[in-house]
Amino acid sequence: MPHNFPMLAKTLYGFEDVLAQELQQLGAQDVKKGVRNVSFVGDTGFMYKANLCLRTALKILKPIRSFKATNEQELYNGIAKINWEAYMTINHTFAVEATVFSNYFNHSQYVVHKTKDAIVDQFRKRHQMRPNIDTQRADVRVNVHIQRDLCTVSLDSSGGSLHLRGYRTITNIAPINEVLAAGLIMQSGWKGQCDLLDPMCGSGTFLIEAAMIAANIPPNINREEFGFQHWIDYDGNLFEVIENAVLKRVQNFDAKIIGYDKAPSAVAKAKENVKNANLEAFIAIERCDFFTTQKESEKPLWLIFNPPYDERLQIDADEFYKSIGDTLKQGYPGSQAWFITANLDALKHVGLRPSKKIKTFNGKLEARFVNYQLYEGSKKRKRT
Repeated sequence: MPHNFPMLAKTLYGFEDVLAQELQQLGAQDVKKGVRNVSFVGDTGFMYKANLCLRTALKILKPIRSFKATNEQELYNGIAKINWEAYMTINHTFAVEATVFSNYFNHSQYVVHKTKDAIVDQFRKRHQMRPNIDTQRADVRVNVHIQRDLCTVSLDSSGGSLHLRGYRTITNIAPINEVLAAGLIMQSGWKGQCDLLDPMCGSGTFLIEAAMIAANIPPNINREEFGFQHWIDYDGNLFEVIENAVLKRVQNFDAKIIGYDKAPSAVAKAKENVKNANLEAFIAIERCDFFTTQKESEKPLWLIFNPPYDERLQIDADEFYKSIGDTLKQGYPGSQAWFITANLDALKHVGLRPSKKIKTFNGKLEARFVNYQLYEGSKKRKRT
């Protein structure tokens, strides 16, 4: 009988509902939404599957102990009571990260330091040797979360953040986070039901995430490794079974996924990333200035894009956003347009009334994910 245990999936602001729905569809038990996280219950195989399949999760944490701590000695003692040899050996490298929301502890790096001390001291006491620390490519990553006086110690089963899918080897100046891109597509409601266009595709992240959603391809299938693959109890045969099972659910879809960008370098980077993701059969990318284009057919079209904010890419923002509105209005009737921007002043110059406006964050920038319903002008003419 598989042993179930609690886990926590971390996500970006505003994606808690999407992530909870993903977990429920995968088969998680006792799914509960938090702030930037969703807790759930599953077994080891489900932990492997969650890392492979969740599009809006940043990390999957496995809690191993919780205790009260109001000072450094209680923190040290609580960490020291964990039998670390159940999770790592002297030959493993490890790293610690901490998040702190407490009046008792002011600095997360201090918590990191005390945690490392407790782990290292335990190994020294037992074996007169200690495991090494590696902050870049640690075999075992320990996560410490302190909320008021409650300290929760977890193992990071993902290793590096799950937004690092493995396909994006080259980027442009302002690439969008892969988890953010997938979450926005899912919030927009696109599942492959019509053609999709990213008219400012940059390094191709929206295109790749959209193709994986429509084809039901696990988003992290291209990753080199996960944290759990370095754990003492890693079951390689079980992981292979899980991987083969999720790949059997990949499906074909009829919609076209198209990307435009006017910069030759962006087009080249996007094509390279699409190739890395093995999605060349699903995605077409053209060098094109969106402001000179129009919809190519009368079929429904879904636009989703990440225009410049005048942050890292310098533009005349007001004029640029006015051109977005003019192009959508004149060239793309019968379409749904979605885009994300952190330039809330320039957004007023689009000249269209948004149907939806969703608060989100792109990195540290507060942003809006807006939707414009672009109706067919010909319908009015027909009625006349």
